Amino acid sequence: MATVILARHGRTVANATGVLAGRTPGVGLDETGVHQAEAAAARLRGLELAAAVTSPLERCRETARILLRGTGTKARVERGLTECDYGDWTGRPMTELVKEDLWKAVQAHPAGVRFPAGEAMAEMSARAVHAVRAWDARVTAMAGDGAVWLAVAHGDVLKSVLADALGVHLDAFQRIVVDPASLSVVRYTPHRSYVLAMNTTEGSLAHLAQQQEPPDQKVGGGAGPTVPTP
Repeated sequence: MATVILARHGRTVANATGVLAGRTPGVGLDETGVHQAEAAAARLRGLELAAAVTSPLERCRETARILLRGTGTKARVERGLTECDYGDWTGRPMTELVKEDLWKAVQAHPAGVRFPAGEAMAEMSARAVHAVRAWDARVTAMAGDGAVWLAVAHGDVLKSVLADALGVHLDAFQRIVVDPASLSVVRYTPHRSYVLAMNTTEGSLAHLAQQQEPPDQKVGGGAGPTVPTP
């Protein structure tokens, strides 16, 4: 199967000021977020991406454009990767939300949470996982097992995808950290999924282009990737 790089969007003013942006329109990257996305783009040099998809929200589309600048690849919008619909929580400061009774459930039992007038976290997880797995199968069929592709989305969305790849319950996804403009890497196989990297913010990922040996065939942890010489 192909290998997917999961990128979170760069920082926004909402992130910096502690506001839950959710699906609020017009939320773009701040200056720090642009620099973060540019640094992430440098980490992808040397990779030929077979495809790229992005959440429809502006901050992800902006991040995708920066990550793909000069590659000739354009990101297609995938609505399955859009931010969770936080309903009445949207646009509210985190300092208020942490005082809500629901906040404790969000932290301890997210699989059972539905946001007021919004989406259930389990629904968000199901659509995001389905979108990533469906795209992975599509890219593999189109470009082969050695293909690498990119998906740009939001923190909670990517945490749910990583929880699925790790084989852990959605209630454990709050243990996963996905920072702005971080890159995580997952490879799906017919037997299981492999998390090759998670929440990384440094280091070239060009070695993914050389990844041909199926992870299932590595015994005792394997010898690790062959990192191209600069």
